[in-house]
Amino acid sequence: MHSFEAISLDALDTMGTEQLDTLPFGVVGLTSEGLVEIYNATEERLAGLPREGVIGTHYFSVTAQCMNNFMVAQRFEDEAEIDAVIDYVLTLRMRPTPVRLRLLKASGKERHFILIQR
Repeated sequence: MHSFEAISLDALDTMGTEQLDTLPFGVVGLTSEGLVEIYNATEERLAGLPREGVIGTHYFSVTAQCMNNFMVAQRFEDEAEIDAVIDYVLTLRMRPTPVRLRLLKASGKERHFILIQR
């Protein structure tokens, strides 16, 4: 079992859709430009946003505007490598929801990840 705290960027990068969909936390995989390439079934269900409407959008300006700030989006711009867990409150399209976010980015990797544990 891959836990929220222990799963690696390499593991996420090599999992297929079926494996990602079985994880008990939300998984969003982004290009270096911030476009959504991966949006797992757990996040689709908990966020209430259909995968078809999220894949291909710019995550921080279209889907998760509440993360378009120095705590989340700016870190992906500024930092070459990230593996950080932060307490956060989601506010877009829902009442404020406390979550834990795990931000993952590594040098030489095209895809970055945001994991969302509710």
